[in-house]
Amino acid sequence: MGPGGIATIIAASALAVIALAIAYAIVRLGRLVDEASATLKSVSSEVNPLLEEVTTTVQLVNGPLHSLNKITKSAEELTTKVTASTESFLDNNKMAMKVAGALIGASKLKKSAGKSKRRKVEDEEFE
Repeated sequence: MGPGGIATIIAASALAVIALAIAYAIVRLGRLVDEASATLKSVSSEVNPLLEEVTTTVQLVNGPLHSLNKITKSAEELTTKVTASTESFLDNNKMAMKVAGALIGASKLKKSAGKSKRRKVEDEEFE
């Protein structure tokens, strides 16, 4: 065997080692893909029921929220109507405004008179 034959054997051996390394890498990559596929199936089988439960929960929460929204709108409409009625009444009845002012003033005077009487009684008790 000459130098060319030895070089051919070395080249063939190197090519065989490279082929084995590539085959090993491909087998490992195939196993990785298989495990990733199994993991994805497992996650999918667990996530689907969870998503259905979340959807149901959101629907159950949205029902009362819609009712609350209707109640809030009704209260807003009622407040607007009461405000409009009060403004209309007070604008059309100036005398009612004067009477309301007098009643408020009288109640303040009555409260302040009641406080001063209480203070006199308390002061007499301490003396």
